[in-house]
Amino acid sequence: MNILKKNISNRKKRSIKIRDIIIKSKRHRLFVYKSSRHIYAQLISLHDSTILVSASTLEKKFFKKINYTGNKIAAKMVGKLIAKRSLKKGINTVSFDRAGFKYHGRIKSLAESARKFGLKF
Repeated sequence: MNILKKNISNRKKRSIKIRDIIIKSKRHRLFVYKSSRHIYAQLISLHDSTILVSASTLEKKFFKKINYTGNKIAAKMVGKLIAKRSLKKGINTVSFDRAGFKYHGRIKSLAESARKFGLKF
């Protein structure tokens, strides 16, 4: 088996396990996805799976502030932005759905930044 295929299948397995736990928690879901160049965060509602709030490094304000969007600094900025937007909507407790990615690096930076600015998970 190709190493890349093995890693993807392991990530998908982790994702399924995590999502099952999150659905049982009965809270809104903070979904995070990362690629090599960008990071995305969405707050998804509990009942009808609609996107309530979103933030990503694809927004124009990120290109003005930093020149590379695939690092921890950009992830911290996205965490701050998603926390502020969700608190503005009146949502302060969420479940953290990391889509099977391991909790370190950019994912950890985003989560810590969101916690710092008021989200609880």
